[in-house]
Amino acid sequence: TREHVERLLSLGVSRVILGTAAIEDRAFTEAVLAAYGDRIAIGLDARNGYVATRGWLETSEVRADELAAELAAKGAEMFIFTDISRDGMMQGPNVEAIVALAKSSGRTVIASGGVSQMDDLITLSAYAQEGVGGAIVGKALYTGSIDLQAAVQAVARA
Repeated sequence: TREHVERLLSLGVSRVILGTAAIEDRAFTEAVLAAYGDRIAIGLDARNGYVATRGWLETSEVRADELAAELAAKGAEMFIFTDISRDGMMQGPNVEAIVALAKSSGRTVIASGGVSQMDDLITLSAYAQEGVGGAIVGKALYTGSIDLQAAVQAVARA
């Protein structure tokens, strides 16, 4: 709810991520984007290019790139994009889809899902000029495939 967003931001949270609400409650999404701008990120989880909702249990008929373009026009500045087929699989991120989303939306995209080695981060960092603004690294940290300090240094050098 808007009250939840306001409370979190008033407590010092830098950014609130909207997921399912971004597709199911457009009036709410547009209202918080108008009120808080870049303090709102939109989480786009996609299955075969279509937005998945409710913890990936449902797949909508809305293409992730189309939703991103629509929400960018309403003030969204950042998207967190997860290709569900890559998340936790340690097979590398879907760089093509990530870059395409950044280009089509004209906004910053944080890559999520699939990062498994340092080379994935270096590859993604090469697309910073196209709007790839970062990556979420999960399982690769837990398994030791990526050392956080080394990753930060390597990306800074790249």
